[in-house]
Amino acid sequence: MRVASRFMFKRISKVFYMKVLQLDVNRIEFKLVKPEASVYEPADYKSKEVSDALVMMVSIESGDTEAEAKAAIEESMGFAKKQKLHKVVLYPFAHLSSNLEGIEGSMELFKFMKGYAAEHAGESMEVISAPFGWNKQLSLDIKGHPLSEQSHSYGNAAKTAEKARAKAKIGEKRIDVSVVKKSDWSGLPDTDHRTIGERLDLYSFQEVSPGMVYWHPNGLIMFNELKGLMRDKESEYGYKEISTPGIANIALWKVSGHLDHYKDDMFMFESSMGDVGLKPMNCPSSILIFKTRKWSYRELPFRTAIFDRLYRSELSGVASGLFRVKEMTQDDGHIFAREDQIESEIVLLLKMVRETYDTFNMSFTAKLSTKPDNHMGSDELWEKAEAALRNALEYNHMKYEVKEKEGAFYGPKIDFDVKDSMGRIWQCATIQLDYQLPLNFKLEYTGEDGKRHTPVIIHRAILGSLERFFGVMVEHYNGKFPTWLAPIQAIVISISEPVNDYAISVHKALRKAKIRADIDISDKTLEYKIRDARLHNVPYIIVVGSKEKEAHSISVRNLEGKQKYGIKVDALAAALNDEISARSNSYTAFESA
Repeated sequence: MRVASRFMFKRISKVFYMKVLQLDVNRIEFKLVKPEASVYEPADYKSKEVSDALVMMVSIESGDTEAEAKAAIEESMGFAKKQKLHKVVLYPFAHLSSNLEGIEGSMELFKFMKGYAAEHAGESMEVISAPFGWNKQLSLDIKGHPLSEQSHSYGNAAKTAEKARAKAKIGEKRIDVSVVKKSDWSGLPDTDHRTIGERLDLYSFQEVSPGMVYWHPNGLIMFNELKGLMRDKESEYGYKEISTPGIANIALWKVSGHLDHYKDDMFMFESSMGDVGLKPMNCPSSILIFKTRKWSYRELPFRTAIFDRLYRSELSGVASGLFRVKEMTQDDGHIFAREDQIESEIVLLLKMVRETYDTFNMSFTAKLSTKPDNHMGSDELWEKAEAALRNALEYNHMKYEVKEKEGAFYGPKIDFDVKDSMGRIWQCATIQLDYQLPLNFKLEYTGEDGKRHTPVIIHRAILGSLERFFGVMVEHYNGKFPTWLAPIQAIVISISEPVNDYAISVHKALRKAKIRADIDISDKTLEYKIRDARLHNVPYIIVVGSKEKEAHSISVRNLEGKQKYGIKVDALAAALNDEISARSNSYTAFESA
């Protein structure tokens, strides 16, 4: 049984709740050994294997009712639908609780859950259950995404209703802001991005803004460096950056189809502007910019880039840090193109993806996702769009996996699974081909024949959610960032007070050369200063003493522990700038200084 390390189980004292461990699995297999309870469900099979499913490991506790059972089924099956899973496995699992209901009561409630799940599933989902009361051999292969494991507690109906009434009271004081503390990541592995982020003072998460990031100065520097990378890449590929409002009347989301297909993930509320929604995606508002003028076929493709904040009412569950947030920034782009330009634009995007991930020494594989059951538009247009994506992939000799029925509701897509330094897989970049929204918004351009034609839209994000990619990147580098990304690129350390003035002049020279340099002229020991700089993973440690002051030189040590003496400050600054502008992953600047 392989279990990832991100699972956190929260107990709520003095109140008994139904406990459910929710697992998104590649495969589950259970073999029946023998009945172990005085009463048990009959079974007409000896073993069962199910692939690509959501597993609900259920502990039924004393006092649990059908209300808790329904809440558990509804939330877990809602998650399954969001993850586009078509199988749910109910598995009785007593090991989540020490306050179990009696055997007969547990079996009756488990039977109720099976019936309610089958009723709730409809025709789109299959419900499988492991028989109650048996000793079983269990084997699991759990998927690696951040929500693959979640624990939930479902309180009794009376307490749930009481909490709902409390939330509805206007002006109720729910959080004492004066004592709000950042999230506690103690107990997580040292390699987890939440642990590293806390140690390097990059970001925090606060109770008053659940699922949203508080960027600290060091983290924001790095976040802006990611945006800078993508802005440079987009400029190279002919994109024009735009920005649009974060709030719009829900009429916009009605036209785009989001109100019908995505409303459960949107924040919507009444306002002086009528019924409005916070922007969950950039495409509808980017389309409005395209509609402000008339276009000729000669002016296409029109490539737009956008870094606006987006808001999504994402799934709740285990706190996943940067991997699952409600407020996010995407390196989003939309290409308005003629139909004859589709394949050439996809080819350019595949090149852009490869170049971007090479910058981080990350490899990737491609997945082609086809028409989902819940989709807009005709089968003919979908077939045409899917063929265009296939042709572009094959032209680039890029191997790909086909993911049936996992496209966006408006078009097929290519998703990219990125492999980090520890061999883990993350879905990041995406390219989506869309014939539907141009039709919904009545987009037009004048063709070479003088007639009106409808363009296509290619939606693309290279890093995806910058917050999510940031978390992946932090773990990929294990907090030891290349110089171009590091919030502090160099630190000047003085050996003793008599050379502090020289250390200050070196620091000023580096800052003037646009190096993010820090300085330590405290009275702490040299060993302490160097150890502190290494703990904060500063790429270059510059030490100055009396010899360096006399020679107007510096001593430099890089993050890998290599040292060089007698370097001139200007020479190091120039070499550092070369390393930074190249966005190199090595620490070799002082070798050429």
